Amino acid sequence: MQQLNELVRKVSTYLAPDQVEKIEQAYSFGARAHDGQHRVSGEPYIYHPLKVAQILADMHMDHQTLIAALLHDVIEDTPTVKQELSRQFGKSVAELVDGVSKLTQINFDSFEEAQAQNFRKMLMAMSNDIRVILVKLADRLHNMRTLGALRPDKRRRIARETLEIYVPIAQRLGLNNIRLELEELGFSALYPMRHRILTEQVRKARGHRKEIINKIRNALRRRLRQEKIPAQIIGREKHLYGIYQKMKNNGLSFNEVYDVYAFRIIVDSVNTCYRVVGTVHNLYKPVPGKFKDYIAIPKANGYQSLHTILFGPYGVPIEVQIRAQEMNDVAESGIAAHWLYKTGNTGERSSAHKRAREWLHSIMELQQTAGNSQEFLENVKVDLFPDAVYAFTPKGKIIELPRGATAVDFAYAIHSNVGNSCSGVRINRRLAPLSTQLFSGQTVEIIKSPGAQPNPAWLNFVVTAKARSSIRHYLKNLQQSEAITLGKRLLNRQLEILNVQYDQLTAGQIQTVLKEYKLENENALFLEIGLGNRIAPLIARKLTATGKKIDDAAKINNGHSKPFVIKGTEGMVVNFPKCCYPIPGDPIIGFASAERGIVIHNQSCKNIAEFKNQPDKWFNVEWDQHIGREFPAHIRMNATNQRGVLATVASAISDQEANIINVDIKDKDDRYTTLEFIIEVRDRQHLAHVMRRIRNIKHVSQISR
Repeated sequence: MQQLNELVRKVSTYLAPDQVEKIEQAYSFGARAHDGQHRVSGEPYIYHPLKVAQILADMHMDHQTLIAALLHDVIEDTPTVKQELSRQFGKSVAELVDGVSKLTQINFDSFEEAQAQNFRKMLMAMSNDIRVILVKLADRLHNMRTLGALRPDKRRRIARETLEIYVPIAQRLGLNNIRLELEELGFSALYPMRHRILTEQVRKARGHRKEIINKIRNALRRRLRQEKIPAQIIGREKHLYGIYQKMKNNGLSFNEVYDVYAFRIIVDSVNTCYRVVGTVHNLYKPVPGKFKDYIAIPKANGYQSLHTILFGPYGVPIEVQIRAQEMNDVAESGIAAHWLYKTGNTGERSSAHKRAREWLHSIMELQQTAGNSQEFLENVKVDLFPDAVYAFTPKGKIIELPRGATAVDFAYAIHSNVGNSCSGVRINRRLAPLSTQLFSGQTVEIIKSPGAQPNPAWLNFVVTAKARSSIRHYLKNLQQSEAITLGKRLLNRQLEILNVQYDQLTAGQIQTVLKEYKLENENALFLEIGLGNRIAPLIARKLTATGKKIDDAAKINNGHSKPFVIKGTEGMVVNFPKCCYPIPGDPIIGFASAERGIVIHNQSCKNIAEFKNQPDKWFNVEWDQHIGREFPAHIRMNATNQRGVLATVASAISDQEANIINVDIKDKDDRYTTLEFIIEVRDRQHLAHVMRRIRNIKHVSQISR
C-alpha cells in the first residue's frame, strides 16, 4: 500500500481525479490477477508492475500508459485474456498490454528464435502506439535494478540483451536518462570485475579533479557574466560504461579518457547558443575540426546541441555542450517530452516525437522485406543509432546515414525504388563507384536507369538495414520469377518427350500432383522444378501417369531427347560454377541442384564425377546459337620476369576486345612468373583468338586454359 500511495501522490500532481481513480482500479485488478505469485526475490509480484508505473509517472505519462504498466504482465502470466482488459479498461490499454506481452502460446525451436519473434511483435505493436516501447523500457529498467536475485548466467544473458537491444532503442528515442541507467546496470551485471575496477579508479581520480573543474567553471561563469549572458553551467561526470567503451574501442588508457573535463551550458534561446560558442572560443582555444552543430542538423532522435572541444588550462581538453533549455529537456527525455510537457508543446519536443515516428515507419519497411524474425532482429540491431553521416540530395534535402554508408545506402534511404533502379552516382558532381563511402557535407546525385536492378555484389558493401533487406527481397522475388519461367520450360521439354503438351493435361491430373507434393498452385510446382527441388522427368511421368521407371526416364532425359537449350539469360536459377568456367562452344552438362536451379558444368570437369550416382538429376543441355552476353574464362601462363610483361599481356587481351576481371600473380622462381587471368569472352572462338595473341608475346613461354 505504501508503494501504491507513492504512485497516487505522483500522478495526482498532473492527472485528473477520475484518471487517478482508474489507475487505482487497475492496481486492484492486477493485484487480484497476480495473487499468490512471487518474484524470484520473494516479493509479491504486484510490486514489480507498481515500480514500472512509478518510473513512467516520473516521465508524466498519461493514465492509459500507467494502467497498462500496472497490468503489463497479466496476459502473459495469468489466465486473464485481452478481451477482459478491453472490456474493463478500454481497447487502447488492452492493445498496449498485448504489445508488451511475449508470445507464450507458440513453441519455438530455439531461445534465439523466440527472442527474435517476441522482439518483432513488440516493434510492430510499437509502430501502432509508441507508448508500447516506453512501458517495455520501464519494465526492463526495473528488471535490471533487481537483477541481483537471478542466477549469474541469466543475469549475463539479460544484461547482454539490454546492452545490445534496449540501450540502443532508448538512445534512438532520445530517452537519455533511461539509457544511462540501463548502460550502468548492464555493464555491472555483464562485466562485474571491470565495473568494480573502473569504479575504484574513478573514486581515486575524482579528488584530484575538483580543483581544475572549479577553476574552469569559474572562468566560464566570469566570461559569460562579462558578456551579459545568463546561463546554467554544469560539470558533467563521465559515466562508467562510456569510459569503458572509449577505452575498449579506441585503445586508450583510463587516464587518457578520464582526463577530459566535460561541461554543459544551458541558455535561454538558439541565438544565445551561438553567442556562447564565440565566447568560449575566445576564452579557450578550440581544437580544429571538433565543432559539431546538432542544432542546424539534429540527430535522428531529435537531439539538438552545439558540441565543441577546447584546449583548457594545464593543456587539459574540455568538452562543452551548449543548448537551450527546451533542447536539454528533449536531450534528457526524448519522446517522453511529448507527454512530460503536453501544455505549450514546442517544436523541439514534437520534433523528437516526429523523428521517432519516421524511424518506426522505416522499421515497418524492414518488417515487410525481412525473411524471418531473426533476420529482422539483426537488421534492426544494425540500424540502431550508429554514428551519423549527413549527405545532401541535389535539391538540398539532408539524408542521415550511418558511418561507412555508401552511395547505394543513400539511394535506398531516399526510396526503395530509387535503390532498385540506381546504376551510377555523382558525388559532388563527379562520377564515382556505387561502393564509394560517403562523408558529411557531400552532395550525392543518384543516376537511375529503367533496366537497372540490384546486384548481389552490393550486399558485400551496403551497411544500412533498409538497403540490405530491400536488395535481398528484390533478388529473392527475381529468383522466384526466373525459377518459375525455367521450371515451366523444363517441364514442357519432358512432356514433349512423352508426346504430351502441358495444355492437354486435365485439371484433375494437375491437382493430383499438386496435392501429392502439398503445393498451392501450378506456379509453386514450376518454382520447385526451377529451383532444382523437384525433378522434371519425374513430375512429367506423374502428370501423364505413365508406367516408365525412373531409370527409363533418366535415359530418355539424358540420351535420346533434344537437349535443353541454354541461352545465358536465365538469370540466377542457371549457374556457371568457377570450378570449370564453361563458355559457349564447350560440351556441357546440367545438374539440378536444390535452391540453385541448374548448375552448368563442362563435361570434362572433374567435379561431375560425384554426381554420377544421381542420373535422374542430370540434364542434357546445349548452348543456344545466338548468345548475347559474355562469360568468364580462366587462363594461366608462364612468363619471364621482365619489366612490363604484365602490361603487355593486359594490352594484348584488351586488343582482342576481352575484359579482365581478375589477375593473380604467383612467383615461380627467379626467371619465371605464373600469371592467372579471369577474362570475359563471348565463346570458345573468341577465347582462342585471345590465347593465340598472348602466345605470340615473346616473354610468354606457355599458356593454357
